[in-house]
Amino acid sequence: MNRRIGLLGGTFDPPHNAHLALARSARDHLALDEVRWLPAGLQWQKAQPASPAAHRVAMVALAIDGEPRFVLDDRELRRAGPSYTIDTVRELQAHESAEWFLVIGRDQYINLPTWHEWHELVKRVTLAVASRDGIAPAAPAALAAVPHRVELLPMPRTDVSATEIRRRAAAGEPLDDMVPAPVASYIDRHHLYRS
Repeated sequence: MNRRIGLLGGTFDPPHNAHLALARSARDHLALDEVRWLPAGLQWQKAQPASPAAHRVAMVALAIDGEPRFVLDDRELRRAGPSYTIDTVRELQAHESAEWFLVIGRDQYINLPTWHEWHELVKRVTLAVASRDGIAPAAPAALAAVPHRVELLPMPRTDVSATEIRRRAAAGEPLDDMVPAPVASYIDRHHLYRS
């Protein structure tokens, strides 16, 4: 029987409560053996992270501490060049036999056709997509035209964004309702996001 593994990638600058809610939904709804948190190295579609990799890894470790079946995997930070999800999936699948799920938000699903080698990616993984009220996000035309597997993840509405967290941190405002307490303490202790 193959293990069931979810992959949750992102900048995690910082990891926040919406990331945790998505990971828990995937773990529980799909009966995953583990969810691997993959902090991105060199982002090729976004501005570079505000925080160095060491801080982002430390914050993910704090966010997932004590969470059953959550695992930190820093391979994208150790790999040179852009962090392409397809490279990570190929590397993992070459060494481990498992059923693989790519855990993504609605916006990532809609933008998937902009990803590097996305045709190959959707052949290799099942897309586990956050859904609000059980409604699937509409696939963009390019993605709809390609056979792919999708599992919907029930998600409560969460209005948490890393941009807003960084703004609040810069202003010295509390972050308690947006990130786990150990992450809020870490941000404060290391004066992250302050100009």
